[in-house]
Amino acid sequence: MSAKAYNILMVGVGGQGIVLASDVLCLAAMNAGFDAKKSEIHGMSQRGGSIFSFVRFGEQIHSPVISEGGADMLVSLEEMETLRWLRYTHKDTSLLVSNTRILPAEVAREEYPQGVMEALEAQFKDVRRIDASGAARELGNPKYLNTFILGIVSRGLPMTEEQWTSAIRDAVPEKHFEKNLEAFMRSRKSA
Repeated sequence: MSAKAYNILMVGVGGQGIVLASDVLCLAAMNAGFDAKKSEIHGMSQRGGSIFSFVRFGEQIHSPVISEGGADMLVSLEEMETLRWLRYTHKDTSLLVSNTRILPAEVAREEYPQGVMEALEAQFKDVRRIDASGAARELGNPKYLNTFILGIVSRGLPMTEEQWTSAIRDAVPEKHFEKNLEAFMRSRKSA
């Protein structure tokens, strides 16, 4: 087991499945024998408000909170939410960003800011775009996008396919297990 601590920040808006995705990530890390901790805020942010989850794992983790500038990876299920959380990144943070655009209800008449991805790509070495609408079409349902994105996240982490599968089985309702696993495997195995 590596002595490295992994610090992953997952962000989005309520209803996108950030809590479930962070549960799966934390369980997969524990299945691999890591000490894993997570912290999330969701309460009033459900149904369209900002939501985040810190997931930290390694040989020994004392706190679930990632310090500002301490995220190794920022996983964002909504483009503009990425910008809200940049203070937790550093120049070598990997960004995985869905192209989903959801304006907050209070500014629904405004136009969505342009150039978000281009600005991120100019600032960070490793920015990966996720075509959310294309993935949702491919999966047949947008509610599996969170596990689809976890499949991409999993490629750079020290957990086996079996450890991820077990985590998905433990975290999702049984009736949704197969579809979530299919979404995860599809992106994990893709180039």
